[in-house]
Amino acid sequence: MRAVIVNDYGQTAVLGEVPTPRPGPRQLLIRLRTAAVNPIDRSLANGDWRIMLPGTFPMVLGTDGAGIVETVGEGTTRFAPGDVVFGQLMIPPIGSTGTYAEYVAVDEDAPLTRVPDAMDLDVAAALPTIGMTGLAVTDMLAPLQGRTVLIVGARGGVGSMVTQFAVGAGAHVIAVAPGIAAERMRRYGAAEIIDPTTVSLPEAVQRAHPDGIDALIDLVSEADRFASLAKLVRPGGSAVTTRFVADVGALEAVDVTEINFVLSASGHLLDRVAEAIGTGHVAPPPITRVPLEEAPAVVNGTVRGATEVKTVITVRTGIGGARTRRAR
Repeated sequence: MRAVIVNDYGQTAVLGEVPTPRPGPRQLLIRLRTAAVNPIDRSLANGDWRIMLPGTFPMVLGTDGAGIVETVGEGTTRFAPGDVVFGQLMIPPIGSTGTYAEYVAVDEDAPLTRVPDAMDLDVAAALPTIGMTGLAVTDMLAPLQGRTVLIVGARGGVGSMVTQFAVGAGAHVIAVAPGIAAERMRRYGAAEIIDPTTVSLPEAVQRAHPDGIDALIDLVSEADRFASLAKLVRPGGSAVTTRFVADVGALEAVDVTEINFVLSASGHLLDRVAEAIGTGHVAPPPITRVPLEEAPAVVNGTVRGATEVKTVITVRTGIGGARTRRAR
């Protein structure tokens, strides 16, 4: 089968041929239709996570995807051939369940769920990591009703989702995003929008909220910047980073909790994301679609992969995001 691979940590991604996997007991063979590009995909390929998430080579890239269950192994009960599924397959050894490929074999208890009937597969592929992260961060900070939440990096995939989930939970959201994304942030329900390219972010927040904010959700900052912004949080509040740069305990004396967020992916959490999208309570971020043949250039950074927020790879040309069939 065709797949986007690296043959060692740090190597250039290429489109190559690897054996088509076979499903073992209680496994599914999924014929992938679409896959999503996430920043962590390149990081995994570079070996940045090799201690926590060791890899295997050739490493098939990609963690998020959607497709159709083609066959199942002995003892499989959760899914059946023909089911249309999507999920996050960040499963060690990394590369054994990559989604930039025509097929993937994975245990049936992996973080997977069925694609709602009204959802296209390009949208489904875009959702697992960003949707589950946005929802889980919101859950962690609950209750948010009436609380002021500053979201740094609101324009991106996770930012788009957490902004909407936080608004839905009743938060007063301050979205930090460039001016070109302002209208989208307003549609998401953000009460305030700060363009960090035109003003000093800390000064703008302090002017509008001299008593501080209740929570910081920072999706983009490095350690020094995160530490500075965390000082905007009032006593009793929380500062969350998805970049794992928090100095936990640094603000304990002023009763601010710093959190390094780590996603615990699950089919149940993904079900909730799918329901939120399916009911229209949350909108998917803007998507750019590229064919599998162009995916290596996107991962390698030799072309701009996205004019929009989220890049989705069409694994099967001529199918795109369309639904084809589904067994009941």
